[in-house]
Amino acid sequence: MELIASPQNPKIKNVVRLLEKASERKEQNLTVVEGEREIELALRAGYKLHTLFICKELHPAPLNFSPEHSWEISKVVFDKIAYRENRDGLVALIVPKKLRLQDLKLSSNPFIIVLEAVEKPGNLGAILRTADAAHIDAVIICDPQTDLYNPNVIRSGIGCLFSNQVVVCTSDEAINWLRQKNIRTYATALTATHFYHEVNLAQPSAVVMGTEATGLSNKWLQEADDQIKIPMRGQIDSLNVSTSTAILVFEAMRQRGFQ
Repeated sequence: MELIASPQNPKIKNVVRLLEKASERKEQNLTVVEGEREIELALRAGYKLHTLFICKELHPAPLNFSPEHSWEISKVVFDKIAYRENRDGLVALIVPKKLRLQDLKLSSNPFIIVLEAVEKPGNLGAILRTADAAHIDAVIICDPQTDLYNPNVIRSGIGCLFSNQVVVCTSDEAINWLRQKNIRTYATALTATHFYHEVNLAQPSAVVMGTEATGLSNKWLQEADDQIKIPMRGQIDSLNVSTSTAILVFEAMRQRGFQ
């Protein structure tokens, strides 16, 4: 295995571009994934491994998978392309998937998270982690303001981008698809008359979350089957969107007997 010792190597400079620019990730159809667990989650979900970079100083153990293209890199080079705090010496280039609504495989009683105009990669990653923990059917992201394959999404979600079914589409597409599937939609709104624990989330359901700054658009508030809110007893009127999503998801799991 050839050793790359300089951060100025063209392959390493390309990884840096992929880390920093969504336009590069889109043009090259590649994303950067750091960490053995995250890489294995991607491979288990059927993602294609394009290239693997290994720092043997940090990862001397044999791999559980066999990359087609791999390069050994020095620690100086690894530090240039690593983005996690806990580093294990592996960085991969993975080919993203483009899942469509019609590709989703649903259970007989689906539960779905819908996110409108999600902005912060950290929030998206945390929500994907919640989705994996509850083993929900899918996460639908409508009109996103951040790149789904931003490395910070992968980092904050500890690779749960790969363990969930995730679709990016427009709000109109999501609304029409949910209606066709007879999935009841619950829009979150501060002005809602129902608290989240008062509605039936044990039926085929989707909770629709907006941005922390402006909430949901009028389109979702008008088109949803119902509106719900979380009781707020203090001086602030809302929670972080990832925290709110976790509360709603696990209320649905409670109503379903955690099945």
